[in-house]
Amino acid sequence: MEQLPGGRRPRLVSSLGLGQRSCEVTLDEERGGIAWRDPRPPRRGSENCFVPTSEIIAVEETELNKKQRNTGKWQKMAKPHAFTVYYVKKARNHRWRCSDVTFWCVDEHLCNQWIQALKELLEMQKSRPKQLLVYINPYGGKRQGKRIYEQKVAPLFSLASISTDVVITEHANHAKDNLLEVNINKYDGVVCVGGDGMFSEVMHGLIGRMQKDSGIDQNNPKAPLVQCNIRIGIIPAGSTDCICYSTVGISDPVTSALHIIVGDCQPLDVSSVHHNNTFLKYSVSLLGYGFYGDILKDSEKKRWMGPMRYDYSGFKTFLSHHYYEGTISFQPAKHTLGSPRDKDSCRTGCYICKKSEQQLAEQQKDCGLKYEEDEEGWKVIKGKFLAINAVNMSCACPRSPKGLSPAAHLADGSADLILVRKCSRFDFLRYLVRHTNQDDQFDFSFVDVHRVKSFQFTSKLSDDNESSVTDMGKKRFGQFCRDHPACCCNIANSTWNCDGETLDSSAIEVRVHCQLMKLFARGIEENCKDEAACSQSSVEQLL
Repeated sequence: MEQLPGGRRPRLVSSLGLGQRSCEVTLDEERGGIAWRDPRPPRRGSENCFVPTSEIIAVEETELNKKQRNTGKWQKMAKPHAFTVYYVKKARNHRWRCSDVTFWCVDEHLCNQWIQALKELLEMQKSRPKQLLVYINPYGGKRQGKRIYEQKVAPLFSLASISTDVVITEHANHAKDNLLEVNINKYDGVVCVGGDGMFSEVMHGLIGRMQKDSGIDQNNPKAPLVQCNIRIGIIPAGSTDCICYSTVGISDPVTSALHIIVGDCQPLDVSSVHHNNTFLKYSVSLLGYGFYGDILKDSEKKRWMGPMRYDYSGFKTFLSHHYYEGTISFQPAKHTLGSPRDKDSCRTGCYICKKSEQQLAEQQKDCGLKYEEDEEGWKVIKGKFLAINAVNMSCACPRSPKGLSPAAHLADGSADLILVRKCSRFDFLRYLVRHTNQDDQFDFSFVDVHRVKSFQFTSKLSDDNESSVTDMGKKRFGQFCRDHPACCCNIANSTWNCDGETLDSSAIEVRVHCQLMKLFARGIEENCKDEAACSQSSVEQLL
């Protein structure tokens, strides 16, 4: 053990065996990492590696097999003692894998010293979960949730010494209802195995439980909701995994499991949706009226088609080209630093999210901790809209790598409100195509985007005030319009698509709650252009 000057913690430096060669291995508690390198001059195939303590999964004593011991110079040595370090290996496109390296030496005391030092460092990682509650949706997506968890996720949790209580959901809202009754304080987090619908169910259960225990009335749209400190982990296994993709950068079960193991934490804004002082839903990704609402409503009738139903309903809805008249009122998010039109995407350790949260907290403190809105700050827009979309995140996915709003932030206390006015089919197609390329999707005269912290929408023909003439027209012509997508007539009301679930009311009131939830994630990391150079630099600094 080497004692460092200046009162710094000691570091462990040893010459250990790695395969058939010797490596210089360093463990520095102060800088938080383990590094190993070939002490000989650099040559092709030489290995220089650095792993931060935060990305070490586990360390175990290892028994070298007889085949290894009976080869080469090993035959002349005493019985070697070895240990294996399991760690996160970062691959391309934000994909993580569990890798391992085994070191050996003939000194049993030295081997135990390394194992003990590494385990003590892992014990200092207080953000890591020890006990998890896992909900598995066996019916979502391609019905692979149970298999994905048992084959890919459970072994990793076991390796990291994480205990789990697993619940296989049997019906809709099973997880939500269970979370209202279970002793939630015994768990360090909740994991959902499924798609966005499964996450929404778990989120509603956790938020509802937190407000219930705190005596908060969720039906009051102006009530300051209590933040949920229990993190949610998402193991993607559904038809759509937009939330996982937008917060991690990839929809991959192993990557998500490793983010949970290392104890990552990503705050997340949540929007509450109300109608006439009645709580409807919470939303974290897309709240869409018009085009995306119509797609969802039509696809619900075609669940037998599987994920393909979204493509079919999308094409059908595009051909129908319905527009909807209404009034939207919104309050601009003046506390945020960014803009929907800038190029500052939300990434790991986002400065805009941190600063915006601080400014919003200061504003609320200046107002005496009241949650009252400035009535003079509201703006009103009336018109005919093909789509009204409000997003709390980019809503990126493999088909649309930038998402609906590329510069939307995960935790800045705002939503991007996108208004697509009535236009030709060709112009609307141009707008949709830009979601799949690098062009500015807001650069159209018929598209407006605003960063807001609350908004309200009222249809010209609300559900409660439709005339008998309208009802008669819907009865006579409604079936024709449903069966003939080329019909361009104006339907009275669309449906709100709230994170993949339909809302019954068209008139809604929406409010963004800053960092109400926390995920086992770290946001999308910036790609390192030269990973080998980064690793080399870290090794040199450590050694």
